[in-house]
Amino acid sequence: MTTFALSRGRATTVTPRKPRRTRRALTGWAFVGPAAIPILGLSIFPAVWAFLISRTKWNGIAPAKPVGWGNYQTMVQDPQAAAAVGHTLWLTALFVPSSILLGMLIAIALNQKIRFVAFYRTCIFIPYVASAAATGILASFVFNPQFGAANDVLRRLHLPAQQFLESPSQALVVICVIALWGEIGFTAVIYLAALQDVPVALMEAATVDGAGRWRVFWHVVLPQLRPVTVFVAVWQTITAVQLFDLVYTTTRGGPLQSTETVVYYIYKLAFQTQRFGYGSAIAYGLFAVTILLTLGIFWYSRRSRMEAF
Repeated sequence: MTTFALSRGRATTVTPRKPRRTRRALTGWAFVGPAAIPILGLSIFPAVWAFLISRTKWNGIAPAKPVGWGNYQTMVQDPQAAAAVGHTLWLTALFVPSSILLGMLIAIALNQKIRFVAFYRTCIFIPYVASAAATGILASFVFNPQFGAANDVLRRLHLPAQQFLESPSQALVVICVIALWGEIGFTAVIYLAALQDVPVALMEAATVDGAGRWRVFWHVVLPQLRPVTVFVAVWQTITAVQLFDLVYTTTRGGPLQSTETVVYYIYKLAFQTQRFGYGSAIAYGLFAVTILLTLGIFWYSRRSRMEAF
């Protein structure tokens, strides 16, 4: 409906804004819809189906038998699931702080005015875009106890050879090192972008006031990196919790199930023992923990006024 208004003795028309907003919304959905519908179908439908499977006992062949919440009750009492959770937590505790610290240090180094800095930045990012499966296969040769390059270096340094991926006490740490090699480029690039966004005026003002380089970094630069640190912590935590490909290509959960993470345990249940219902229940438990962890960090960042998201 068109209305009229008086302006300096003349009548002018005022077009309602609601139809215009509706047209803009429809135009936007017309562009987004063709891509959004397949994505939603490929994510929501499998998620709903997996939840329905998690309430059944099904081997993929015989008809599914409803068990209600029995799979979830079994999950709480399963010692293998508890061990997989412990391995995942230990891997996360090793991986996340190391990736944050190393990524920040590498970003600081690459933020300096040095020769061939663009080449160095490219080299540090290449492992991240490489296939994780290929990284795991390559690392299994590097850390091979008999003919691996890692033990060859130790022998040249007159140090005792190690078992690495064949040792129950070392395998998970080695997998963490391999994961760091593949993921550190992402963290470094994120911190590098954040460092270049720090206001130069703040650092110059601190320098004029007599602050040294360390104090400028600690009191000026580091507070500016807090939102990025929260984001990186969330991202790398999810990466560690969902780690599968490196475990699959290096140890297959061994030796003695010392590297069996939650995701690999889900894979073993579903595709090796055909316990699809129980595997889906553990997958949903992992999903719930990941969501709660993300929401908790999101709430903390909002509460502390860190615009990380």
